[in-house]
Amino acid sequence: MGAGGFAEWTRWFEEEGERRRALGDPDWGRGATLHPAVWAGIQRFQVGEDGDGANLIGKADQAGDADYGEAVRLFVAEEQNHARLLARLLAAGGMPTLAGHWSDAVFVRLRRLMGLRMELLVLMIAEVVALRYYRALRDGTDDALTTEVAGRILSDEERHVPFHCERLHASLAELPRAARRPVMALWRLLLLAVCAVVAADHGPALRRLGTGRLGFVRDVMASSRAVVSAVLTTAPGVRRQAARDRSGA
Repeated sequence: MGAGGFAEWTRWFEEEGERRRALGDPDWGRGATLHPAVWAGIQRFQVGEDGDGANLIGKADQAGDADYGEAVRLFVAEEQNHARLLARLLAAGGMPTLAGHWSDAVFVRLRRLMGLRMELLVLMIAEVVALRYYRALRDGTDDALTTEVAGRILSDEERHVPFHCERLHASLAELPRAARRPVMALWRLLLLAVCAVVAADHGPALRRLGTGRLGFVRDVMASSRAVVSAVLTTAPGVRRQAARDRSGA
């Protein structure tokens, strides 16, 4: 993997940071009104977005690509901004944040088991699930503030997935060719298990947002096929440009 690829990602993250600063925050004074089940889901996702990312940053630095390390720091900053936006949304609705949640604790422990490859594979499960959740949150409520916050986060997540795909593509290329597809097949099985747990845990909220448990799982697993293809086959430059084209950047 040449350094130029992640230098481009760094520039893109920086451009998005400048755009966010120019845009400013949503109008929190509007307040937010949602069903209690939807609020409960937002509280749990807020916990998942909140973290200092020190473990991931440390592993990225050890990978020996300074551009990648800087891009990861900017990625972590965006995730922390998601946690802040969700916390402000909760406050706008008079709802507290949670101190923690068992599902987040499990993900953190899994991510820390091995090296950067394992960290990213587990992180990508959370990212792919989050894509479908934030789309449901954006499209499934008539609360304007919630729609705006979810839309902002979704826009970032749509960039995060191809970013991680690019690094995983390089990481899996270090494995024997015969092992790469089995690794991603196991990843999809773990994704299915996690997605089923999320769907069960968030079932009442998902119904309120216009998608049932089975529909949520089906959509996540359908989207995962493109992720596997990107990790295994897509050239980094093509992937990066496709992500930019989707975002309109």
